[in-house]
Amino acid sequence: MVTVNMLDAKTNLSKLVETVENGTEHEIVLARNGRPAARIVPLARSDTSALIGAAKGKFSFDKDLFDAMDAEIADMFGIPSREELPGHDAVA
Repeated sequence: MVTVNMLDAKTNLSKLVETVENGTEHEIVLARNGRPAARIVPLARSDTSALIGAAKGKFSFDKDLFDAMDAEIADMFGIPSREELPGHDAVA
């Protein structure tokens, strides 16, 4: 644990935060007039890797039914459907 006075902390705040972020120090204590006043500690990082693909295999849909709505939806928005677009291959 490192203790830094306020003046040094003001001057080197970015470096102090980086030191905590990269794990060089687990905690930095800021002191006012030689007395501990505050701590700089890293924030706990949440693991978001489990979120990607979390629902995989839990839901299903009928692709043919889903695609069958394309023309109707395109018509609602006044745009050509996939079948009406030039170069559309009917065997998709």
